[in-house]
Amino acid sequence: MWRGETTSMSNQKLYNVAVVGATGAVGEQIIKLLEERDFPINRLKLLSSARSAGKTVVFKGREITVEEATPDSFEGIDIALFSAGGDVSKALAPHAVERGAICIDNTNAFRMDTDTPLVVPEVNIEKANEHKGIIANPNCSTIQMVAALKPLYDRYGISRIIVSTYQAVSGAGSRAIDELLRQTRDVLDGKEAKPEILPVGSLPVKHQIAFNAIPQIDKFQDNGYTLEEMKMVRETKKLWATIRSK
Repeated sequence: MWRGETTSMSNQKLYNVAVVGATGAVGEQIIKLLEERDFPINRLKLLSSARSAGKTVVFKGREITVEEATPDSFEGIDIALFSAGGDVSKALAPHAVERGAICIDNTNAFRMDTDTPLVVPEVNIEKANEHKGIIANPNCSTIQMVAALKPLYDRYGISRIIVSTYQAVSGAGSRAIDELLRQTRDVLDGKEAKPEILPVGSLPVKHQIAFNAIPQIDKFQDNGYTLEEMKMVRETKKLWATIRSK
């Protein structure tokens, strides 16, 4: 746990912040951004699975020991940033809310929940004030797309969107990044590249990602589209509905 100064020269309010999924690829970037932007933190708590608990992370020159995320981890927390997967968010975010935290969820756990605002600041920041303890952000591809399309939507309106995305393996987590690096080295060394993670870790068939593009992100749905594709469809419609209701 990291504790900063409790007061500042500008009397700026300081917050107790928890990062859930602190040792993952996204969690590492969240911590980096909190430091780079000098977010007003009084106390920073880094949380992860039991497997990663005990690791240390450097924040503002001081080491913080990562703790296992449990329902009791959120006592006294003002803001909880979740990036540890949908199942973790569903299990722990309600407990964080009960203890008074505002949860910013980076997973798909609450995106389509009718009581949870889906927010992209450049598009519908005012919806963040309608939260009941949890604020969801959309899929990464959805965020970039709607931020670019919002000015066109305001001026001309949009009736149909056709989009192609080319996404980084980091979307599948740090293990997928390691797999890309390992396969790339193997191919360059003339060895066989053994796929173990992509396109979906829980599916039996895997494909090489090094020097390749896999036309599948997440599992295929009954309509023939993958879950990633349907996330963009559903999330964009929800976001557009908030704009039309202004």
